[in-house]
Amino acid sequence: MHKSVHRLLALLGLVLAFSLIAASCGNDDDDGGAAPEAPEATAASTEAPEAPEPEETVEVVTTQDGGTLQAVMDRGHVLCGSRDDVPGFALLNADGEYEGFDIDMCRVVAAAVFGDADAVEIVPVTSAERFTALASGQFEVMNRNTTWTATRDGTEGANFLFTTYYDGQGLMVPASTGFTTLDDLADANICVSTGTTTELNLTAVFAARGIPFNPITFEGFDTMVPAYEEGQCEAMTADSSVLGVFKFEIEGKGGPDQHIMAELISKEPLGTVVRDGDTEWAQVVNWATMATVQAWEFGLDSTNIASYDGTDPNILNFLGRDGFDPGLGLPTDFAVQVVSQVGNYEEIFNRYPQLGTLAGSVNDLWSNGGLMYVPPYR
Repeated sequence: MHKSVHRLLALLGLVLAFSLIAASCGNDDDDGGAAPEAPEATAASTEAPEAPEPEETVEVVTTQDGGTLQAVMDRGHVLCGSRDDVPGFALLNADGEYEGFDIDMCRVVAAAVFGDADAVEIVPVTSAERFTALASGQFEVMNRNTTWTATRDGTEGANFLFTTYYDGQGLMVPASTGFTTLDDLADANICVSTGTTTELNLTAVFAARGIPFNPITFEGFDTMVPAYEEGQCEAMTADSSVLGVFKFEIEGKGGPDQHIMAELISKEPLGTVVRDGDTEWAQVVNWATMATVQAWEFGLDSTNIASYDGTDPNILNFLGRDGFDPGLGLPTDFAVQVVSQVGNYEEIFNRYPQLGTLAGSVNDLWSNGGLMYVPPYR
């Protein structure tokens, strides 16, 4: 009897040991392991209330390790999602080179990280696919006329950073129509980009006012603008800045005069976007971008930032002098590299006349009555 008891206890011990091993394999499988015991282990892990916790913990550790910044540095250049069809913002020019305000904001990140504004590859992406492409890792920065909204912030796995351009949605019509108000567009065909907040705003505003219309949707401006010029639509809607660009283009090549209606139907804060989950990378991109505005406020531009010889302690910090390092994961002289190679915000904006006038607009410095305001660099 005594030996039987010992044998029974030994058998129970073995069963318990195998159970613990199975549970351990179950946790490895949740993290992506491929052990042969995976099917049985998965069943065991679903019974344990704490089973999901290891997967969540591993994900947090991975993203908080600064994985994106290290991956970018290992690759040797930044991948930046943008577009190729909007003069002034992002355009593939006749020489096969990308140019525009948004493209320069991509180059800003490369200058900050590598000290080389050309260490960037532009990845063109459609409006409908941009968030999926960002989330899947096709690029780690996006500058693409993208509006910051609550839904996008909450459901697209996207982290919206500093607003680089304050805009609003408008509508443009041929001046010959005489249309000046939204009511004039009842039953009109209106050209709009599909998969955008522009399309949603148009539908919501016209429905709220009881104005019937026919949306004619396009993937991009390269097809929408020609359709508008050919008369397929009585009106075209987009951010007012973009409408200004195409008004400039259409009239500049001898086309009919265009009228942009005075009423804006939305707020459109546009800016840089990164993936959720990597605080270090978000800080790197954010402060690199904001450096263009801070330099402007300090009176520093591409011609004088490297030769500054004053004694203002705030400016000296900004330039990374005397060893000042705020711990952002960037070289201490990143602002010098950004502004000397790409320019301050004013220089970048004024480089593209299609964007309109900066002085006195909402995109002017806060000290001039605009909205451009950045946290102190100290």
